[in-house]
Amino acid sequence: MNTAKYHRVVLKLSGESLAGDQGFGINPEVVEDIAKQIRIVRQQGIDVAVVVGGGNIWRGLAGSAKGMDRATADYMGMMATVMNALALQDALEKLEVDTRVQTAIEMRQVAEPYIRRKAIRHMEKGRVVIFGAGTGNPYFSTDTTAALRAAEIEADVILMAKKGTDGIYDCDPNKNPNAKKFDSLTYIDILNKGLAVMDTTATSLCMDNNIPLVVFNIDEHENIVKAAVGEKIGTTVGGKEA
Repeated sequence: MNTAKYHRVVLKLSGESLAGDQGFGINPEVVEDIAKQIRIVRQQGIDVAVVVGGGNIWRGLAGSAKGMDRATADYMGMMATVMNALALQDALEKLEVDTRVQTAIEMRQVAEPYIRRKAIRHMEKGRVVIFGAGTGNPYFSTDTTAALRAAEIEADVILMAKKGTDGIYDCDPNKNPNAKKFDSLTYIDILNKGLAVMDTTATSLCMDNNIPLVVFNIDEHENIVKAAVGEKIGTTVGGKEA
């Protein structure tokens, strides 16, 4: 019997989480481990959609694209997310997990175009759906993509896997050993305190649509599974428990 807390989840992966300790590119062992955890989540009867970033390949205006036109840099970042989505799809299918990549920018030779009803139907059939190319528009982050897709597919929660941190703190715990970790917060708290969890557009979208968020450390083994089945890890934002 399925005792999982959630029926449908959106897993938000940063591009850096796919790079592992090497810090850039795609680490096959790390991707395989993430895929194995997603397979376990699916075996619990939970619908899984994934939104993946591209920071392991293209850092945008904060890095590689310094001095570049913003829209051009953002489109290049969207291409990076598609590369990561295909890598994760390959790892999942090697584990016999039926998977579809849908992209917000059409590239039919490598992925399906994003269609909301089709994405939902895939999940109803037990498939994992990976959303690539962000929202398809510049000036929007993959955090906003996760919030938007979660609202569209009526997900119960966004699971935000962070690299190197086990939740939300009042300041950077890597710089301040006295940083306080929050077990639960509201979205208003995040906006008022200026906490760097996700950008303000994504935060507002989650708040307006009452979508809970769980922030946890992806470096801890099986934390994706624990978060998906509703174990108390990391920091919970919004929802009934905040």
